[in-house]
Amino acid sequence: MAASSTFESTRRASACSAGRGWLALACLLAATLLAGPVRAAAEIDELLARTEPPSGVVFEIVEGDEDALEALLPKVQSAILELRSRFPDTEFAVVSHGREEFALQSQYRSEYAGIHAQVQSLVADEVPVHVCETHAGWYGVTAEDFPDYVDVAPTGPGQISLYRELGYELVIVD
Repeated sequence: MAASSTFESTRRASACSAGRGWLALACLLAATLLAGPVRAAAEIDELLARTEPPSGVVFEIVEGDEDALEALLPKVQSAILELRSRFPDTEFAVVSHGREEFALQSQYRSEYAGIHAQVQSLVADEVPVHVCETHAGWYGVTAEDFPDYVDVAPTGPGQISLYRELGYELVIVD
């Protein structure tokens, strides 16, 4: 009976540990997912707290959902307004290089009219909006498939690197 009891206690302890392991993993995953929106906000707060203005700020968007720009572009516009009010001479750019970039194709001007209007507003406000030609090409989409107000960069990461070389701060928007 003692051997059986010891075996049962060990089995329960192992199951409990395994349960805690899954719980810990779930908590870690949840914290990671929830940290995304905080990350961009924290980066903006850090930039606003500086005494010297940044040379520029490039906003990176990489999402798996074509509708993502509908929620993310207002966040970018809001951040730009905040930063411009504190540092009026700061330059900005947006680089989109995930599935969300496909909403910016000319053929979707009607379907994603709000997104196109937001991009046109950014561009009119001297904030270039870039998409990734390489990523688009993987899906048979060419530079000609995007309207003139969207700049088609050879690669999204390469475009971000060019801005970083110019001293721009990177803000990842999600």
